[in-house]
Amino acid sequence: MGKSRARRFKPVGYTPTAAVKMAAAPGEEDAAGSVQAEDLLQKLQSSSPEVREFACASISKIVQQKQVIPAFLQKDVVRCLGPLLLDKCMSVRETAAGALRNLSTCGGFEVCDDMVTRDIMTPLVALLRECSTGLDSNLEPATNSKDVKKNQVEDIANQTVNILWNVCESNSKALSIFNKENCIEIVIRCLSKFPSNLELAVSAAYCLQTVTEDNPELLASVDAAALQTLENVLMASATNMEMKLLQTLVAGTVWNLKDRIPVSCQADSINAILRILAEVLSEDAGQFIIKMKEAESIRLRTAATDSEAEEAAANVEEASLNEDDRMVDGAVKEKNNADISDLIPVSDEELRQASFLLVAQKSALEMIVNMCCSDEPSDDEWEELSSSDESELCLEKAIDDAGQLMSPLCLSAEVHSALLNHFIPKKVLEKTRFPDDAALQICRNHSAWKPLITKMSTVQHRALTCLHNILSMLDIESLGGASVLQELAQHLSELIFTQTDGPKRDEFLEAASSAVRALLQTMASKGIPQCLTPEQVMRFAEACVQSSNASARVNAVSITGITGSVLAKGDNTAQTLKLIGNFLLGIAANDPSLVVSGGALDAIFDVFADGDEAEKAAVEIKLHQTLKKIQPAFKSKIRKEGREKYSTDQLCVLDNVKTNLRRFISYLETVEKKYKNCM
Repeated sequence: MGKSRARRFKPVGYTPTAAVKMAAAPGEEDAAGSVQAEDLLQKLQSSSPEVREFACASISKIVQQKQVIPAFLQKDVVRCLGPLLLDKCMSVRETAAGALRNLSTCGGFEVCDDMVTRDIMTPLVALLRECSTGLDSNLEPATNSKDVKKNQVEDIANQTVNILWNVCESNSKALSIFNKENCIEIVIRCLSKFPSNLELAVSAAYCLQTVTEDNPELLASVDAAALQTLENVLMASATNMEMKLLQTLVAGTVWNLKDRIPVSCQADSINAILRILAEVLSEDAGQFIIKMKEAESIRLRTAATDSEAEEAAANVEEASLNEDDRMVDGAVKEKNNADISDLIPVSDEELRQASFLLVAQKSALEMIVNMCCSDEPSDDEWEELSSSDESELCLEKAIDDAGQLMSPLCLSAEVHSALLNHFIPKKVLEKTRFPDDAALQICRNHSAWKPLITKMSTVQHRALTCLHNILSMLDIESLGGASVLQELAQHLSELIFTQTDGPKRDEFLEAASSAVRALLQTMASKGIPQCLTPEQVMRFAEACVQSSNASARVNAVSITGITGSVLAKGDNTAQTLKLIGNFLLGIAANDPSLVVSGGALDAIFDVFADGDEAEKAAVEIKLHQTLKKIQPAFKSKIRKEGREKYSTDQLCVLDNVKTNLRRFISYLETVEKKYKNCM
């Protein structure tokens, strides 16, 4: 079978967690939403800045409910809000930007595309330029203190940068305008405010990480001053988790810009990146959550001694029970699997810090995943399903005679070594385990902390995917030899058989099965004895094929095929091979996805291609007759669904499987004849 492809993380859709209230009947809801939208949009035209600000703030809150967004789009809310980005009143500008930020966040990619079509980039770029000239005009720093006024220009810049992030991530035209207008210079200036305004800097860092990915047109705009600002962030001391999140995001940006880094500085840059990733992943999220909850309890007990004790307690209770009303500066930001903590009130600082840590760890693991694979995108690709696919992703050494890094597009031997020293097996392996029960109990018992469970789950999934890429990338010796792989197999078996529930079960199965698949492939290719018994493999595969996640099902048939291929070389394995064969035949015949069906057929080819035990099992389960029944249905499904549901590359693989199926059926005919002659 082909080697599993390394997975690369690309930007994903938005998943805002703003609560949606109980919906009315469809007709009533549409009518009410339309009337409400029309009323608020009329108020945007008011001569009173207070009325315009009120309307913007109301829209900002209402569009957190996704079902009302179509009504606002039908009334052309984007063109109504756009001019207000340049309103004479600064408060109107800020609330208008907040409304557009929420609209782009909660509406997702389609709404962002619509915003670009309606020319939101023109006022947005103009506002960004005005923010740039005013960033230093107000010398009062941004602060959470009630006694010091926040810098309003920076607040507006923060909203503007978030809108840019959203639309540039969604729309290539917006990204092209970003490049043409040299917006990166202004976003870098926002990043440079990190000593006094971390919130603005983090928003800028997210935007930079997005716009610098696979954007060669932008590279020429990145000058020495910009690189110096990025370096300043990397080298700054991190006194809290928000700063560590900022440094992790900037590390991702520096990696994206590695083509612009002078050769003489590349080693230092890579060392700084790896140091930051290692520091973030060294944190025990479970223990940190316990620590933060204790700190919150102490703070609340102290507050209870003040005259405002009753009010503080009411605020905490309200924050826990009414999360749908939470907003920071009039905007909601929940993207990339709930990455941002803007829904958490500033007063809940301990919860915010815990959230920042989990997001930073997720981002760090995603970055390592991307460092461990080629520059070609490989998400949702499955060319590895075909036995004739010889493509393998590997990292090449790029060292010249002088030992300098020549090609920043590939990892050098030094980075290989650094990755191993920093991340294998300790840090990545630690993150594949779910945090301890004490931390989980805290999150379950306090509604405001409950969303952290999903974040912890996401970190675990990213660690498993990271492990898959590392196993696919490195050779046995680099990984530590056969004994280390066997220990890893034992760890994964404990993980998959003890963690039987939890949030995002399908995502866990996909990530865990990809790691098991890469491990079994590596061990099988080197003849290392498998630590998972066939019974364990079958039990895990059966759980995976029940998943709605097609990738998990593809991994299941691949794992089963690898195990069967190893067994086929042994003695007295026919009975187990029969179980494997029937399992794969069931999937090949019944799975709704041609991708999975093709994978099951490909696994059958590998398992029963050779060997006395395989031939015996094939005859006893009537493999020849069953495949002859599957063949016409498989061909018909390709003909009916192929062009509609699958890419050109996938169709090529399907065609190859179809060809191999015909040849394999012919081979099985000779096997049957041989066994009949022996009887």
